[in-house]
Amino acid sequence: MKNVLPYLTKLRAFAGMKLYVYLFGMIVISLLQSIGLFLLIPMLGLIGLTGSGTSVPFASLLARRLDGLPDKWALAVVLVAFLLLLMAQVILQRAQAIWSEKLEQSFNRHLRVEIYESLLMADWPFFLRKRKSDFIHMMTSELPRVSYGIYLLLGLATTILFAAVQIGVAFWLSAELTVAILLCGALLALYSRRNVRKSEALGERASALSEQYFAGMTEHFNGIKDIKSNRMEDQHAAWFRTLNRELEENQVQFTRVQTASQISFKAVSGILLAGFVFASYSLFDVAPDRLVLIILLFSRLWPTFSGLQSSWEQLAQTLPAFKNLAALQQEVRTAKELELGDAAKDQPVLRISRGIECRGVSYRYDKQTPVYALRDINLQIAANSMTAIVGKSGAGKSTLIDILIGLLKPEQGEVLVDGQPLGKQDAAFFRGAVSYVSQDPFLFHATLRENLLIAAPGANEKMMWEALAFAAADEFVRKLPDGLDTVLGDRGVRLSGGERQRVVLARAMLRKPSILVLDEATSALDSENERTIQLALDRLKGMLTIIVIAHRLSTIRGADQVLVLENGAIVQQGGYQQLSGEREGVFGKLLRYQDVVNS
Repeated sequence: MKNVLPYLTKLRAFAGMKLYVYLFGMIVISLLQSIGLFLLIPMLGLIGLTGSGTSVPFASLLARRLDGLPDKWALAVVLVAFLLLLMAQVILQRAQAIWSEKLEQSFNRHLRVEIYESLLMADWPFFLRKRKSDFIHMMTSELPRVSYGIYLLLGLATTILFAAVQIGVAFWLSAELTVAILLCGALLALYSRRNVRKSEALGERASALSEQYFAGMTEHFNGIKDIKSNRMEDQHAAWFRTLNRELEENQVQFTRVQTASQISFKAVSGILLAGFVFASYSLFDVAPDRLVLIILLFSRLWPTFSGLQSSWEQLAQTLPAFKNLAALQQEVRTAKELELGDAAKDQPVLRISRGIECRGVSYRYDKQTPVYALRDINLQIAANSMTAIVGKSGAGKSTLIDILIGLLKPEQGEVLVDGQPLGKQDAAFFRGAVSYVSQDPFLFHATLRENLLIAAPGANEKMMWEALAFAAADEFVRKLPDGLDTVLGDRGVRLSGGERQRVVLARAMLRKPSILVLDEATSALDSENERTIQLALDRLKGMLTIIVIAHRLSTIRGADQVLVLENGAIVQQGGYQQLSGEREGVFGKLLRYQDVVNS
């Protein structure tokens, strides 16, 4: 339960007085139900089912007040009072149900927004450790289970309040029989503890299976083209069938546990009711009117005990979800790099005047291994210059970019911007001046206009067309069925790879950055469009800082400096012409290899 308590504290802080009003309303409803039961005694006496006198408290007082009235009028008064109480109870129950639902749904919304925003504010290493399916699983599976757990806790509180009022009334009528009922209920609850433990174990299994389900579905549909191309449908269908059988069996097992408890409570309730009636009549000499009321109270109390046990088992099944969500939130708090809105709040647009420098930078993705992605990197990138980073796959090019723009913090060494160290708190503000275009361009399932505006919400149509023209994308955009309002499909699937790269480049330029980072961003372009973009980049030289990871070395002839990486270290550094003349150097070998391939 330790993982549940923080969420109860959150609920109390979120709901405030509404929570206490809700609980007070449940006490009132329970009292109205009890008073309605008391009214049954004079009613039964008036129609001749019990004696005219009564020893039941409150009911005897009411009966004396009705003595002066004819039986028919007295019965009418009792019936009207009973109906009024019933109507008040029904109205209050409806209001309570609506209030409960509003409280639950608003708290659910609060939790969803809180977790989503906290995920957005986490740093980049946090996302490197996780699969995106883990977040989808948490938001669409575990979070609803936590919400259901909160709902169960509210229900438990309601049931306990109701039971407390009913037990108080039962004690007033017969302390001996009430104690006997409570003892039997306690013994049965102890016996059912094993079912609670089983429910929690099944809940842990449900969480694990659900995580597998979301991870598998995400990976399979991300790779659906490979699956279809290589005829792997049968293998994936077999995996899906097996996993769903396990999900089915887990849910059936939980139902078995729950129904076992319910059968136990129902069987015992019948035995106890018969025993209590016999004991009340033969041993305790309980008056018939009291006996009727005790039976009615018992018929309400025992299902309440059964409901408590059932709710407790269901809550136990959700406990792993509380644990998983609490663990994620703790990770997010540790990885937090900024508050929502901080990057743009009262901050001027950053303009680099001197440049970016790395001093002795080293980085490992896994601190437990001796393998470094980058080792002892020393470099300087002058403001408003163009720097190209080249090397074989796995040389550390993308890691160096992530270090330079503040996504990753060096394990050793430091990054300086205009001579000032780039700390964790400054990194987000710094990235506000950076436009990054990856080799795997990402577009949202929205219109082209919406995909552009997400980077620059204040951009007008003229600015959008200028950015598209810069990226050599305006011509094909004009030919789209709805122009800027064309829906691009999932990840921009309705566009070719080259068209997606050009739209993403246009989106980057629409932000009017101080630093433009191109991570093999022209790899999918044909020679003509690549040449167009190269000419545009040449025009930008001297106006902003450009950093390019290049796969095709012929595209970086205009770079002010070229950095050659191998095994995480800079092995060559200089101008294009200088490095290309060093025929035994790594750059010279890469250049000759590409010349051979292209020929």
